[in-house]
Amino acid sequence: MLVGLPGSGKSTFGKQLATALGFSYFDLDHLIEDRFQKKIPDIFSQYGEMKFRDLETEMLQDFLNREKSYVLASGGGCPCFNDNMDLINEKAFSVYLDVPIEDISTRLSLSKADNRPMFSGLDQGGITSKLKSLLVERDYFYSQSKIKLSGEDFSAELLVMELIRLLKS
Repeated sequence: MLVGLPGSGKSTFGKQLATALGFSYFDLDHLIEDRFQKKIPDIFSQYGEMKFRDLETEMLQDFLNREKSYVLASGGGCPCFNDNMDLINEKAFSVYLDVPIEDISTRLSLSKADNRPMFSGLDQGGITSKLKSLLVERDYFYSQSKIKLSGEDFSAELLVMELIRLLKS
């Protein structure tokens, strides 16, 4: 299970990792949207963040009880609410994608930021400030992951080798 700030590359890298491992790939936010037939920004605006976090935890619990192997990208805040990081580490192999704030901020162009409720309406400086604030709040949870990949360039092959090494030890 991949965790990290919004825009850290969980979805992009998750698809590459799933392909390298021969596993199915899932995105928790997309699973929530499919189940509730609403986009994440609409769920946020209609029900509020705490209701969204409860729905997210419910979906996470359901998904983590599956028997098959898969790669799952969490939403950026998922590990930080309702003891989700403990659940993730109990039921899955967690990987923290620790990408520099400046790189994430660049990725979250204004057009993409509007699809993310926490960044909607913010300019580039506002996005960077929000990311810094989120990192202060969330790094404690992310850092509990079993593997931490730092930097901006991740290799699915490198992570697969690291996973195999850890599983053998």
